[in-house]
Amino acid sequence: MGLVEAGVGLIPGGGGCKEMTIRSVEAGWSIRPDARGEGVEIFEALKKNFETIAMAKVSTSAAEARSLGFLKQSDSITTNRERLLTDAKTKARALADAGYSAPAPRTDIAAPGENALATLKLAVWTMREGQYISDHDAKVANWVAYALCGGKVTPGTPVTEQYLLDLEREAFLSLCGEKKTQERIAFTLKTGKPLRN
Repeated sequence: MGLVEAGVGLIPGGGGCKEMTIRSVEAGWSIRPDARGEGVEIFEALKKNFETIAMAKVSTSAAEARSLGFLKQSDSITTNRERLLTDAKTKARALADAGYSAPAPRTDIAAPGENALATLKLAVWTMREGQYISDHDAKVANWVAYALCGGKVTPGTPVTEQYLLDLEREAFLSLCGEKKTQERIAFTLKTGKPLRN
């Protein structure tokens, strides 16, 4: 399991960045509830999620997927492939029988903001100066940082899920128009391997 879009020059555009932002903020709140979007705890969780997305990390097991933040502690795991569909149907029926309805979109997410964004951009710049990543890798990583931090807002500013999704879409569409991203996508479709251009 993973958010591998950075490997082809994109960022997750279907809610992956939004979820990782929410999980970063929640991780910080669980450590220090009065953090209000600021503080070391939230930044450490955000940095970990930034690295996971920007480096296109993939889990090799359910336990690793949990440690990378792709699965919540409450998510069920089925280890027997023969039981996957049965377990999923059982869980879906139980939710329906209990009267499940989709939760209302959140409007109270404390954006990590421009302080965290500046720190992540500095890390990207350092990686580029050290020639560990290409110019295009740096551009993709900076868009990831922008989407995860909620853009250039004051730390702790309450934002909505839709706002974070809009940032993702902005970054995704911007990167789709990049020649180097298009080259990466074409190369990966042809060879099944990533291109570093």
